[in-house]
Amino acid sequence: MALSGLFLITFLVVHVTVNACMWAVVFVPDDNGEVFNKAAHWLGQTLVPRILEIGLFVVFIIHIVQGYVLEVQNRQRRGIGYKIKMGSGGSAWYRKSMGLLGTLIFLFLIVHLADFWIPSRFGGLDEVSYPDTPGKQYHELYGRMITVFQNLWIVVLYIIGCISLAWHLIHGFQSSFRTLGVSNKRYLAMLNGIGWIFSIIVCLLFAMMPVSVYLGWIKL
Repeated sequence: MALSGLFLITFLVVHVTVNACMWAVVFVPDDNGEVFNKAAHWLGQTLVPRILEIGLFVVFIIHIVQGYVLEVQNRQRRGIGYKIKMGSGGSAWYRKSMGLLGTLIFLFLIVHLADFWIPSRFGGLDEVSYPDTPGKQYHELYGRMITVFQNLWIVVLYIIGCISLAWHLIHGFQSSFRTLGVSNKRYLAMLNGIGWIFSIIVCLLFAMMPVSVYLGWIKL
């Protein structure tokens, strides 16, 4: 769980960096999604990222299955609950709700793949070309994104997914290092702080993408 979680955290850094290219339309005159489409093309069509994509799906499956296995094992080991509830004196609620948060993220992931990855891999996206790369076609993922995020319920779903991911990461980030053997209190406190900052920034950036489109801050 720790190793697969850290691998997925690395993927999030790459994914949010590529997605952040969508804001190039604000700073680059007449961009119209060119920077974003080219960045997405590099991520989806270049050999090394494509190979890593296969590994990514394998790691996703391992992380999800192992997460449910651990959840079941934890519940089976204590068939009878505590007579006295610890309330706020016990672990934080998000630490005790990793299974629920993981399920919400998994459902969000299914919708996300259906919205973007499946059309990109199996057809259904328009193609676009640019003057500086004549004859080369790019998937019009920017236009697809603008269309998808016009739907309020999808935007709300993405926000819920990002909030769930943030809480999941806040615990999972420092927990991964603890599992791998980090026990020094100073280091753990530092990792906990880094985990909070990382989780908030990354998930806020992800959430701002559909919000920015729906509110018209970013458009074609």
